[in-house]
Amino acid sequence: MAQSPKLADGAAPRLGKPLKRSFFGRSVHEVAPDLIGATLLVGGVGGIITEVEAYHHTDPAAHSFNGPTPRNRVMFGPPGFAYVYRSYGIHWCVNFVCEAEGSASAVLIRALEPTHGIAAMRRRRGLQEARSLCSGPGKLCEALGITIKHNELPLDTLPFALHARIGKAETIVGVRIGITKAVDLPWRYGLKGSRFLSKRF
Repeated sequence: MAQSPKLADGAAPRLGKPLKRSFFGRSVHEVAPDLIGATLLVGGVGGIITEVEAYHHTDPAAHSFNGPTPRNRVMFGPPGFAYVYRSYGIHWCVNFVCEAEGSASAVLIRALEPTHGIAAMRRRRGLQEARSLCSGPGKLCEALGITIKHNELPLDTLPFALHARIGKAETIVGVRIGITKAVDLPWRYGLKGSRFLSKRF
C-alpha cells in the first residue's frame, strides 16, 4: 500500500523533479495514472494528487467530443496546458491537456492531499478539516485559488508547478463520477490507501 510522505513538525514533504510540458505529450491513459502521487502547486499552494480522471476525444463524456468551441479550444492545442471550466455554473474544475496537438484529450484533477499552503486553503474554503479541503474537483480549485484566469496557462510555468512523485505509488482504478455518458469506462485513477479522495473506489 502506498504511503504519503511523512511530515516532520508540520513541514511540507520534499518535492520530486519538475514535470515539463513534454510529460503530457503521451496517451492520456499513460499520463493519468502517472499523475497519481505527483505534487500540484498553484502559487505555492497545493498537495499530492490522489485522484484523477482521463477524458479522450473519442469519449462521449469528453468536452471535446463534438469538436472545438470557445470554451474547450485549449484542449485542441498542444499538451501541457490547463483547461479550466465552470461545472454546473458553480465550481471551477482544472484539467491537464494531453497528447499531440489536435487530439483534444485531458486529465481532470479530482482530489489532492494538502501539503503546501494549508493555512491559505483553510481560509479560502472556510473550514479546518484537512481531509475536506481538496476532496473534489471544485473544492480543490477553490482551495488552490484556481479560476478562469488560469485557463490556457502552461503547466510548467508559474503560477503552476508540477513535481514528479518520489518513489512508487500504487494506483487503483474505477469508473468515473458525475457523468451520464460512457459511465462504464474504468478511467478514474486513485492513490491506494489514501484518505484524501473525493469518493471511495
